[in-house]
Amino acid sequence: MTKQEKNEVIELLKGKFSQYNNFYVTDTESLTVAQVGKLRRVCFNKQVEMKVAKNTLIKKALEGLDAEKYAGVYDSLHKVTALLFSENPKDPAVIISSFRKENNNEKPVLKAAFINGDVFVGDNQLKALTQIKTKNELIGEVIGLLQAPIQRVLGALQNKDAAKGKEEAAPVAEAATAETTSAAPVAETPAADLAPEAPAVDAPSTESTDEASKAE
Repeated sequence: MTKQEKNEVIELLKGKFSQYNNFYVTDTESLTVAQVGKLRRVCFNKQVEMKVAKNTLIKKALEGLDAEKYAGVYDSLHKVTALLFSENPKDPAVIISSFRKENNNEKPVLKAAFINGDVFVGDNQLKALTQIKTKNELIGEVIGLLQAPIQRVLGALQNKDAAKGKEEAAPVAEAATAETTSAAPVAETPAADLAPEAPAVDAPSTESTDEASKAE
């Protein structure tokens, strides 16, 4: 590879490192040409870019952008290196994990991952990276947390309104019952019970009878 060709690769890599906030450094050594081709197709279908390059050129590209920012990646640049660039931070981890299961293989091996400024070193980080939350997932969780109290408040208000409606309906029902009771016809008293009593006849006085006898 000529110096010009090396510079072109370095500039290409710098463009990719600038474009993506997430990239994985993997070891594809011992994979067959057919397996590498299959891995490329899987990455392409998942919108993950795969680039194979020499470790020295990768390091120069990173140093040319920000030597301190990418310092945690340098120790992982050994053996055969394939870079996986992705907008979604966990897609490359899922691809690697699935590829290994389907092919009963331990390759590709995760050497390091650069996720939004944080560096994860070692293949033992792979499982954790497959479970990392994406930006959209985090936003969805935040929205859900924000909506939860509102939904509880709305539910409480609805229950309160329903209870208030029942309380207001109760007096109305009682009033209606009272009106119905007062409007019921009163039984009339029989005429015989209302007839005036006949005047009593006074008995003749004893004294008047005695005086009449004497006069005779």
